[in-house]
Amino acid sequence: MSSSRPSHGPLSALDRAPAWLNSEPLTAEGLRGRVVLVDFWTYSCVNWLRTLPYVSAWHDRYVDRGLVIVGVHAPEFGFEHDLDNVRRASAELGVAYPVVIDNDFTIWRAFENNYWPAVYLVERDGRVRFRHFGEGAYEETERAIQRLLDVDEETVRVDAGGVAEAADWGTLRSPETYLGSLRGERRIGGEQPALNEWALAGEWSVGDEAAVLGAAGGSIAYRFEARDLNLVLTPPASGAPVRFTVRLDGQPPGDAHGVDVDESGEGTVSEPRMYQLVRERGAGGPRTFEITFRDPGLRAYVFTFG
Repeated sequence: MSSSRPSHGPLSALDRAPAWLNSEPLTAEGLRGRVVLVDFWTYSCVNWLRTLPYVSAWHDRYVDRGLVIVGVHAPEFGFEHDLDNVRRASAELGVAYPVVIDNDFTIWRAFENNYWPAVYLVERDGRVRFRHFGEGAYEETERAIQRLLDVDEETVRVDAGGVAEAADWGTLRSPETYLGSLRGERRIGGEQPALNEWALAGEWSVGDEAAVLGAAGGSIAYRFEARDLNLVLTPPASGAPVRFTVRLDGQPPGDAHGVDVDESGEGTVSEPRMYQLVRERGAGGPRTFEITFRDPGLRAYVFTFG
């Protein structure tokens, strides 16, 4: 005999999740009757970082009106499998809503998801009613939240800065660029890179996910065109900090330094995460970026731009 009771749907995958942050374990049955926003993320992803101010604002506004936000952390890189790294990143970024660790991608597969970031809105009966992939569509997403909550009011106002500031799409001419051998492309030899080409100098070994520095003094050069240049970096396994120096067109970055670099171009890799190294504040145009590391053991994963 069939039951007329609606299925829990993909939220049932939460029932088997082994680890949670900011919350006791949540279950599909326990969430029945609530509107659930499922946010797939990985903490070094710049695209997700730029959505976080909106997701956090929705949590603050609607948590007492029936909305539960569940951040599903599905790691892109090996270091993002480490629970302590995710816990530290969540605290530093101010993630206040429940986070479930999805290292084996069980919840990812239950939603048939393919993207970071991705938002799914689940109705009170467990059925997915709205989905959005990538950045943007913030008003559309919030209106969908309001419809499911039976709310009609102005949408939130978000003034994001730092690494969370929206990309300057009008000046962005450089694509996400991986340094590991599995997805790396446009790497050249010792010659001067053309736009969106990059090169390694010094003692490097290139693994599947990352380029690993074997001796002090190694550098990475990239010819880019964008307001922001970011690079995902991790210190050596020992945790020892790695000092670096950034140059733009051979000069200290000055006012074009990112949040993780000072005006002279000096900075330190002290934890595994994304580092914002350049933020242009004037006229755009192609620039040659170079970063030199004064200590060995560092891993470099991917350039992103904004």
